[in-house]
Amino acid sequence: MDRLTALGVFRKVVELGSFAEASRHLRLSPAAVSKNIGELEAHLNVRLLNRTTRRMSLTDAGARYYEQIARALDDLAEADRSLGPLQHVPAGLLRVTAPMTMTLTLLSSEIPAFLDRHPGLSLDLNLDDRRVDIVREGYDLAIRGSDSLEDSSLIARKLMTVRNVVCGSPAYFERRGVPAEPPELARHGCIQFSLSGHANEWTFRNGDRTVRVPIDGRYKVTSSLAVRDALLAGFGLSLIPWPYVRADVEQGRLRTVLDDWAAVETSLYAVYPSRRHLDAKTRAFLDFVGEVLGGG
Repeated sequence: MDRLTALGVFRKVVELGSFAEASRHLRLSPAAVSKNIGELEAHLNVRLLNRTTRRMSLTDAGARYYEQIARALDDLAEADRSLGPLQHVPAGLLRVTAPMTMTLTLLSSEIPAFLDRHPGLSLDLNLDDRRVDIVREGYDLAIRGSDSLEDSSLIARKLMTVRNVVCGSPAYFERRGVPAEPPELARHGCIQFSLSGHANEWTFRNGDRTVRVPIDGRYKVTSSLAVRDALLAGFGLSLIPWPYVRADVEQGRLRTVLDDWAAVETSLYAVYPSRRHLDAKTRAFLDFVGEVLGGG
């Protein structure tokens, strides 16, 4: 028995006062209407309706039951209706997790304008460079940077691709020299972003030539902001996303090297649990980050 269907059939029979009228209204066969009522009574182990070939009436139990299930069905219908606007107008609380440095560098300055466009929407943004389990921790969406996204039941939408560069401060290169080939990095102080998928091996390509350099530096850290601070302090060099150091390079505080070599790229993805029944608040944020980060 489909309990919800049986309740709806029972309610309609009572309100229309007739099995035949309920059958026509619900577009069910008379046999299906009778079957639903019979199965409901068997489930409850009580007679709800007195019926003969000419008339139908509620039992005392049926009258009490009708009053209770009618309210419950009305509440359920109202709950369904209340979700309707959420499918069309961004509203409610949106929980998002994203990498800290990427968000502060590329996205956070645009978020107030996004919220101004959607006054019914609230944003709970968690900046965390670790890989968050968005289903278990209750997030609607995550932004992730990855060299290669892992297999997952989650939906991933590519937002942009970021190139990585090797850079350090002019003072560091004056002191330690400038590497001309990737293998020379083994003789340098390399700062590692330890949450990166390529923290322990940096890969470079130049035409048909590919070079992989094992990296084991004295300083490993879980924040790209801390990597940048160490670069500016002249502690060493690092492989770091270009947007994080662009202003420093343009203003002479940092310098890129090995520019003839293409390093591994990092792709940014928006990741969310399901493409089906995607609500308006999540769809609006997806469109927003796609617009700001350039699409993909």
